[in-house]
Amino acid sequence: MRILFSYLLLASLLLPSVRAQGTRDLGDVTIATASKTIPISVSSSNAELNRLVNFAFEAHGAFRRVAGGALYTVQFTPVGTTQVKVDVLRGGSPALSQVVSGTTTRNALFRAADVAVKAMSGLNGIFADQLTFISERTGKPEVYTGDLFFGGVKQLTSDRTQAMTPRWSPDGTKILYTSYFRTGFPDIFLIDLNTLQRSNFVSFKGTNSSARFSPDGQRVAMVLSGEGNPEIYVSNAQGKGVARLTRTSAVEASPSFSPDGSRLVFTSDSAGGPQLYVMSSRGGSASRLPTNISGYCAEPDWSWADPNKIAFTMRIGSGFQIGLFDMSTRTAATQVSKAPVDAVEPAWLGDGRHLVFTARAANTRSIWILDTVSGKATRLSGNELGKVSQANVLRP
Repeated sequence: MRILFSYLLLASLLLPSVRAQGTRDLGDVTIATASKTIPISVSSSNAELNRLVNFAFEAHGAFRRVAGGALYTVQFTPVGTTQVKVDVLRGGSPALSQVVSGTTTRNALFRAADVAVKAMSGLNGIFADQLTFISERTGKPEVYTGDLFFGGVKQLTSDRTQAMTPRWSPDGTKILYTSYFRTGFPDIFLIDLNTLQRSNFVSFKGTNSSARFSPDGQRVAMVLSGEGNPEIYVSNAQGKGVARLTRTSAVEASPSFSPDGSRLVFTSDSAGGPQLYVMSSRGGSASRLPTNISGYCAEPDWSWADPNKIAFTMRIGSGFQIGLFDMSTRTAATQVSKAPVDAVEPAWLGDGRHLVFTARAANTRSIWILDTVSGKATRLSGNELGKVSQANVLRP
């Protein structure tokens, strides 16, 4: 029989304590307004597409929607059921006209909006990114998928038990997650999205959690405690050839690969409290990142779009906010969120500028998008999904 004590200790790192907060809606939260924005006018002849694309650009943070004096005028026109035409004018002169395809009209719209973002700002688009996440809509935490703006939501599991940390494979065909399904103990499962079949990925004695694919999809990092202590392990993409990387008396948690797959960032309390460490994904010694901002730094996510950026959850005062560490300078981390409730569980979007996070109060969970440059934060998930948390991102 497996012992749950080490898992409870591990969970205390993954899920920091909740402050006694109200359940009010946060509204848009902005902590910095000094960054320049591009004045634009955005519209579509289709009322629903018009609503969607205006909300998307409003949430971005690099653009400012204006009624007059726009630098760019952007028009989206549906073409059939899976295509959208995007026209961009600059000062009244055509700058871009392109028909963009997608899986649905909605998906084509977001892909077309990403084309417009690139044309107007040089930034990579994020609107067509996909999410997997945990929702408690049914009363139990289950695994779901949907687009960035929570359209096309699908429930993937009906475990009716604790499910956590769903993570995409880079090609979008699989999802790894941890569940107490069948055994009553935390095991790692894999969902094949082509067949919707689920298989047991790893089930060792102790706890099996925090599984995450490498950027090339060939390896998986995870936390196992079968040898007595929660440690970082790596396997192949089939859960075979499991190799132990860390050997400490501390609790390790939340491994995340670097963009080239050569390194891992993870949480360890070997210094007395949770802090961030980096080591080779092939093994060896680990070094502590000099975040120098909080005695509690956990849940790191390494941006695959910008190898210098690591986002993480940090304790600030009596609550939690999102921090950002720059590997290029290796100076003290900065606080990039300022939500009136806890901001936890950051996950990078595909441009290296935006991330999604869980806004958490005493009785609510919701997913928000954060522009780490301007500080603008906007709620994405609706009340119909109940408590929503632990989002992970798939880049198209």
